[in-house]
Amino acid sequence: DCFVFHSSGPNWHIHRYDHTTGCQSVKTQGDQGRGGALAKYATQSRASRGRLHEEQPSLARSNFQRDRDRIIHCTAFRRLNHKTQVFVYHEGDHYRSRLTHSIEVAQIARSIARTLALDEDLAEAIALAHDLGHPPFGHAGEKALDDAMTGFGGFDHNAQSIRVVTALERKYAGFDGLNLTWETLEGLAKHNGPLAGAGGVPRALKAYNDGHDLELAGYPGAEAQVAALADDIAYNNHDIDDGFRARSYTLDDLGKVPLTGAIIAEVRELYPDLEESRLIYEVNRRLITRMIEDVVREAGARLSARAPQCVDDIRRAGAPVIAFSSPMNAACEDLRFFLLSWVYRNEKIMRIMADAGRIVRDLFSHYMSDPGAMPESWRARVRGADEMTRAAQVCDFIAGMTDRYAMREHRALFDRTPDLR
Repeated sequence: DCFVFHSSGPNWHIHRYDHTTGCQSVKTQGDQGRGGALAKYATQSRASRGRLHEEQPSLARSNFQRDRDRIIHCTAFRRLNHKTQVFVYHEGDHYRSRLTHSIEVAQIARSIARTLALDEDLAEAIALAHDLGHPPFGHAGEKALDDAMTGFGGFDHNAQSIRVVTALERKYAGFDGLNLTWETLEGLAKHNGPLAGAGGVPRALKAYNDGHDLELAGYPGAEAQVAALADDIAYNNHDIDDGFRARSYTLDDLGKVPLTGAIIAEVRELYPDLEESRLIYEVNRRLITRMIEDVVREAGARLSARAPQCVDDIRRAGAPVIAFSSPMNAACEDLRFFLLSWVYRNEKIMRIMADAGRIVRDLFSHYMSDPGAMPESWRARVRGADEMTRAAQVCDFIAGMTDRYAMREHRALFDRTPDLR
């Protein structure tokens, strides 16, 4: 074999020529997984559609590595540590926050992307950023903010994530936002799949897309689809763990779900005297593995059937190429129903989230009637603005709050604030 190394700035290429077969292969820095060269249908960093504001390429990082690093260092990412996933922050130190959830999603996304020879860094960047727009108090806070924004375009946390990374992060000298690549923005915008028609595009996303087309009607690249499936895998599993820690259900209850019941029986047979805290972890780790392996098998079958030659073939496929198999999807639906019944609709959780929603609605109503109650930097943005603009700015302000900041602001403005316990 003959190897030839070429270097050009931050990029390097190794050409390998096999004299026996006459085949040539190429490895490119920034366009490879740890296991070797990327697949033809992977998103190629060197072929990125670029950034809205042109910048010199990094000498040390690929485009998508640079995106990931900007996300990790942004203010909104740090705030996720004090935003509710399911259990509010003062319920205990070991429950997942929106930050730890995002880290778990990123780990799973990297594992799947590596196995499928996709760009791990792009999958990781999308995974880390997918919840940057989430308001305080989890989905209860999102629903309350969406209700408050009725008549003003509503609220959607995926669209708000785009707003965070394109406008609300204000630290760079040359632009607002993080100036991420088109591919990372596409993955965030289409986290739940294509958005077709004007009525299907949330307000905050449409405002950005009108000036920078993310091709919302099509599917995203495979890495974005990986990040979306990794999100499902992560929350299904860590909510099992957190729900058990909160004593929302028993192992016997979980054992009635076919998918987890089989794993519980398997672990008990291998370790009959295992304590419950270890058993639930064994269930989680085995379930994550089975879900990942199912996605990889199903994706492999779909990719083989379609034989995409480039990332645009993935976008034009008309259906996801990264997905659970039908049996696993049905099993996951059973598990989601269990979590909905035993964890998300637990009486204590429902009571706390109702109070949390009231905090968000109270804050929105107060800031709309008295913008002067907001910090000076936010007051300046609404000074002289019409009602629609004021509502959008108030929404941005509240969506960026952590749980504890929202509670502190509420205490400063109202006579009584729920303690969310």
